Amino acid sequence: MSDPLKAAGFVGGALLAGAGAAAVGALTLFNKVIPRQDGVKVDVSEMASEKQWEVYQKMIQSRKEWILQQETEHLIIRSRDGLTLHGDYVHTPTEPANKLLIAFHGYTSNRMGCSTIAVSFLKRGYDVLMVDARAHGESDGEYSGFGILDRFDCLAWIDYANERFDSKKDIILHGVSMGAATVLMASGLPGMPDNVKAVIADCAFTSPYDVFAHVLKRDYKLPPFPIMNITDELCRRKAGYGFSEYSTLTAMSRTTIPTLFIHGKNDKFVPVWMSEKNYQVCAAPKDMLLVDNAGHGASLFEAPELYENKVFQFLGKYAG
Repeated sequence: MSDPLKAAGFVGGALLAGAGAAAVGALTLFNKVIPRQDGVKVDVSEMASEKQWEVYQKMIQSRKEWILQQETEHLIIRSRDGLTLHGDYVHTPTEPANKLLIAFHGYTSNRMGCSTIAVSFLKRGYDVLMVDARAHGESDGEYSGFGILDRFDCLAWIDYANERFDSKKDIILHGVSMGAATVLMASGLPGMPDNVKAVIADCAFTSPYDVFAHVLKRDYKLPPFPIMNITDELCRRKAGYGFSEYSTLTAMSRTTIPTLFIHGKNDKFVPVWMSEKNYQVCAAPKDMLLVDNAGHGASLFEAPELYENKVFQFLGKYAG
């Protein structure tokens, strides 16, 4: 065998080995993040230092306990693809409300993950609907939707509220991380009801592709190709959607709903540039809050007064 043929054989073997490794990596990525997870999985290091987290936990726990003392109604609806979705409707203790917050949690959390922001709204005369995303909490689903499928679930909850209250409640959408991507993607859907007055997106990623590619590069020093391409195909076959099938950027170019973008400046999981890009292309009235010293999903915990003041000033301007 000549040297060129030996070299060709070596290169071919290396390519096959590389392709095999990529396939294994893609399958590992898919299995790690897309199927339903067992319980809440919070990487505290993504959110805060140990000292910060101790402070945050006091706020999180006290607000959760307050929520559990309020009048709550458990709700069940059906998604457009037949899943049973669960939520808790919490009535404001202050007065009959003509305003409703629908709140969406982050990845591997559940509806009680919305309790901190819920308290802020309940004490200001809003009713609050905290929902379990598909494949989270009590909601059905084998695979997480990462906003792409969840945007239709968001619209289903809005439709439920409007049917129940004859479209007489002004609706605000709030989400954190995956929940933020969900509300942004939903706001770009055609036919969004007029009584959806504002969207608040806290540390939204632009697409599943973008955030997974970022983590591959950050944690494993790997380029997106070919692992992301293979994982995308796996997700299309098993979960019914592709990572780049839709994005918040597409939605923001179409939305007419006033949108407030919030992001922690120390967010290393979903980098700040994703909210900045969302803000840049947003076609609706918009504003942005970047919070010093806040990691992923921690802006409200790090600066509650600043956060709440910004949110309700924004709503006062655009949502009446």
